[in-house]
Amino acid sequence: MPDMLQSHAGMMLDQSACNLLFLSARTANKFTDEPVSDDTLKAIYDLVKWAPTSLNQQPLRAVIVRSQSARQRLVDCMYGANKEKTAKAPVTIIFAADIDFHEHLPRLYPVYPQAKDEMFADRKARMESARLNAALEIAYFILGVRAAGLAAGPMTGFDAEKLQHAFFADGRYQALVVMNIGKPAAGAWFDRLPRLEYGDVFSVV
Repeated sequence: MPDMLQSHAGMMLDQSACNLLFLSARTANKFTDEPVSDDTLKAIYDLVKWAPTSLNQQPLRAVIVRSQSARQRLVDCMYGANKEKTAKAPVTIIFAADIDFHEHLPRLYPVYPQAKDEMFADRKARMESARLNAALEIAYFILGVRAAGLAAGPMTGFDAEKLQHAFFADGRYQALVVMNIGKPAAGAWFDRLPRLEYGDVFSVV
């Protein structure tokens, strides 16, 4: 067994969970025809929604692409090999950041309801916060997909302006990631790329 699949000291998760979520998990490029139900997607979201965002702002919004017409509109926005991946995936989700997430803050962060107006009246400040925190939520969702026994194929290789016009023309939502989801098919993986070591990333002050 490769070293990376062997036990990680200090982890409370058992080895199979570590493998499922991180060590043997991969970004998938091909999927079987097995469908992914809305119930499965809801179960994934109902798990990962508890992960943290700044001030509990939860700016992530998602469009599940099911219809053939919507799928074709999306495929037309994708670059290169991402077109075929998106056309053939069991389900594809467009993840976006809600720039007006602050409208929900009085309900989501009731300990500081004035944050809506005191911290996020400026659209530029909202956009920066929304994009950062929605990206966090997308990462959590990838782990949720893996926890459900599925694989995710997140992509940023698309014409952002064209996709924005096709799905979010009013500008409130800003598209961030397109993600294919399903059971990985044979040949789904590219070779695993290297990762930085602890010492390359962490320093002590």
